[in-house]
Amino acid sequence: MSKTVLITGGSRGIGAEIVNVLANNSYDVAFSYNSSYENALLIKKEAEVSGSVIEMYKCDVSNRNEVNRLIDNVISDFGKIDLLVNNAGISQEGLFTDITENMWDNVFNINVKGVFNCSQAVLPYMIKRHNGNIINISSMWGQVGASCEVAYSASKAAVIGITKALAKEVAPSGINVNCICPGVISTDMMASYTNEDIEDLRKQTPLGKIGMPSDIANMVAFLASEKSRFITGQVFGVNGGFVI
Repeated sequence: MSKTVLITGGSRGIGAEIVNVLANNSYDVAFSYNSSYENALLIKKEAEVSGSVIEMYKCDVSNRNEVNRLIDNVISDFGKIDLLVNNAGISQEGLFTDITENMWDNVFNINVKGVFNCSQAVLPYMIKRHNGNIINISSMWGQVGASCEVAYSASKAAVIGITKALAKEVAPSGINVNCICPGVISTDMMASYTNEDIEDLRKQTPLGKIGMPSDIANMVAFLASEKSRFITGQVFGVNGGFVI
């Protein structure tokens, strides 16, 4: 029987690649999007080539009512959720002194509250089956912090804390919880970066290259597999050596 994964923020960048990689690893895939309907539809059609069942759902992960509806719909359509990938997130750049309260709240509502909402809504189903897997996507800036990205760094550090604490809490229920911290990855989150900025980041990366969404998706696939059955509460840096 195929396993079912729910991926939040699956219409773009890393999330879209996770959809494709897991679909090609025989997962039936449910993924959410918020505003990128056309992108989501394209990703759905591309992933369906794998032969897996692919469904897309509109959801603002910061809204608990929408999240509850998302989980109910996925359970209704697929019957179960074996794996949750909390990938939805936004960035916020700017001097700390220029960040408004609304900017700060928006970052935390999506990056942290979104993880809380989705994990808490899915867990009763996993606990009932005494089986499940949650993979959270954080960032290397959640590990070491980034200048002019205080809100983003703080929110991603919170995701790491959630991962470690929740892993201890749900391990007796047969549920694994792990976290991936991407380094510099070529996605549309880098659209505001100049070529000089990107080249500087490449030079700062010991492996001398910018990461691709597939680098993160392949780590997700490993953590989703039986090969990682004895791994929980861990934080995996996929960053080319940028953070060691």
